[in-house]
Amino acid sequence: MDFIRQTLDRVGDKWSLLIIAVLQSGPLRYTDLQRQVPGISQRMLTLTLRQLHQDGLITRTAYAEVPPRVEYALAPLGHGLHEIVTSLIGWAADHHDEIRANRERAATAGR
Repeated sequence: MDFIRQTLDRVGDKWSLLIIAVLQSGPLRYTDLQRQVPGISQRMLTLTLRQLHQDGLITRTAYAEVPPRVEYALAPLGHGLHEIVTSLIGWAADHHDEIRANRERAATAGR
């Protein structure tokens, strides 16, 4: 069961899920990713991209151009995960109001 926990720790954080969702539309450069994932710091984006690449979920392609260009894209393994992420995002959207109401009710009951 430890492998499940390790995998979910890596791909289940909010930044990984958002990056995977954004990359579904196609390859992006670092700065484009940073613009499309609001609130992510440079350090966190770099760290998350490195981890997703190490796990084989995304590809990193460096082009020998001037100026240098690096693009990130979903790897086949990442495409499979994207289907799950899309389902999770849909579920969250469908149940957001209910969850918010439950939280408010719990906060009121706790007073």
